[in-house]
Amino acid sequence: MAAIKTFDLTKYYGSTRGIDKVNLQVEVGEIFGFIGPNGAGKSTTIRTLLNFLYPTSGSAQIFGQDIIRHSREIRSQVGYLPGEVDYYDDMKVGELLAYSAKFYRRDCSPRTQELLATFDLDPDKNVHSLSLGNKKKVGIVQALLHQPRLLILDEPTSGLDPLMQRRFFAVLREEQARGTTIFFSSHILSEVQRLCDRVAIIKDGRILKLEDMEELRHSQFLQVRIGLGEERDIDLPGILHKTQANGVWHLLYNGDVNQLVAELSRYKLNHLWVGEPDLEEVFLHYYEKEGAE
Repeated sequence: MAAIKTFDLTKYYGSTRGIDKVNLQVEVGEIFGFIGPNGAGKSTTIRTLLNFLYPTSGSAQIFGQDIIRHSREIRSQVGYLPGEVDYYDDMKVGELLAYSAKFYRRDCSPRTQELLATFDLDPDKNVHSLSLGNKKKVGIVQALLHQPRLLILDEPTSGLDPLMQRRFFAVLREEQARGTTIFFSSHILSEVQRLCDRVAIIKDGRILKLEDMEELRHSQFLQVRIGLGEERDIDLPGILHKTQANGVWHLLYNGDVNQLVAELSRYKLNHLWVGEPDLEEVFLHYYEKEGAE
């Protein structure tokens, strides 16, 4: 049984497309990255999964339960962090978290205290006095305090400083070790690269690519820098993207490294560097390819 499974999940706002025939399967216990720029359909997908938005067509299941018919049961097992958090300003942090805990049939106090200490939050502070980053930390604690089976996180690190980001990532790894499934939406590719087991790339409401993270980074793509000892263009099979600056060619290459080396033997080289590509380069390649098609 999958943690999340969608079947041609579609949401239109009138004639405007939100998401179109989204098919995803997120396995239990994995950290799944959902990446794309703002407006790509990430939040629409999440809000539809949580039954905050009614799908135009298609369906979805969370832990085998239909997202519409079993919405109440599903929400008891899910921790959700929206992209923007907003609270009652006249409440204290501790009061807000205690109120949130009452929605769950378990004692959330021990876990709440652990998380308050981890994220350096004062339960006696008024919510209205908190910075954006501290409000986001309250949202993280709120999503985690009942020890959910599934965490759905929509752009979770916006507003967090680098230290808190590291703590947050460590907490997510701990949650995964406990068996929690994490669905992680972001437009910050380095976060997805660091955390996720698999990744889906979405653009204009449609899934462009679904792949294992290691496969996406290693199996098909290489980042290549070439310094030529002569003035000439680089023209090799498998080059997806190339730029030149100060006599050095920067390539995104898709193919066999042995073929690359054999082809480069035709050139006079000053230096050659081959390494793993940054995920952003791969991501932009998919966008450019899809746009061309």
